[in-house]
Amino acid sequence: MTRRSFVLAIPALGLTAAAFPRRIRAAQVAVQTFNGPMADAEAVYRPVTLEPKPNAKPSMTDAQRDELEHQIHCQCGCNLDVYTCRTTDFACSVSPAMHSDVMGLVDGGHSAQEILAAFKAVYGEKVLMAPVKSGFNLIGYTMPFIALGAGAIIVLGLLRRWRTSDLAHRPVSPAGVEATEGELAALDAAVKRDA
Repeated sequence: MTRRSFVLAIPALGLTAAAFPRRIRAAQVAVQTFNGPMADAEAVYRPVTLEPKPNAKPSMTDAQRDELEHQIHCQCGCNLDVYTCRTTDFACSVSPAMHSDVMGLVDGGHSAQEILAAFKAVYGEKVLMAPVKSGFNLIGYTMPFIALGAGAIIVLGLLRRWRTSDLAHRPVSPAGVEATEGELAALDAAVKRDA
């Protein structure tokens, strides 16, 4: 029996969805994405719209629109931007809807900053792939450089301290000529022998 004839014979055998256990049916309904189970699209997707500008023309090229979509976080529960999610995870229904919103806003003549502001107004700052560089977020942008600078200062201070302590413990000959301990011992032995 071929697979096609088996599938066609299932209703004739009286096997319907009711014949399968409940947890098997539930597993078939859940959508699995690359990054885990997807959130319910109706619960997470909210339309983002603005009135088109008068005599609106598309405000950017397709490449610029794709670059803009790299800045918008998909709300399906993955950690991807809208462009990457819609082009790699074909089980996601949220990223195509968000892409459609972006296309509508671009066709309405809105700039990239206006589109980002519209998405931020609907979803909050979590919709942005990178936080805005203002207010408390500046700490996140500046703290790594401050920590790196502080670490460099500490390392330089330790290196100087170790160098000065090494110079203090180095033996110095009475005449001010630097010599190793072996050379000083040989010199002492020669002086004692000649005396």
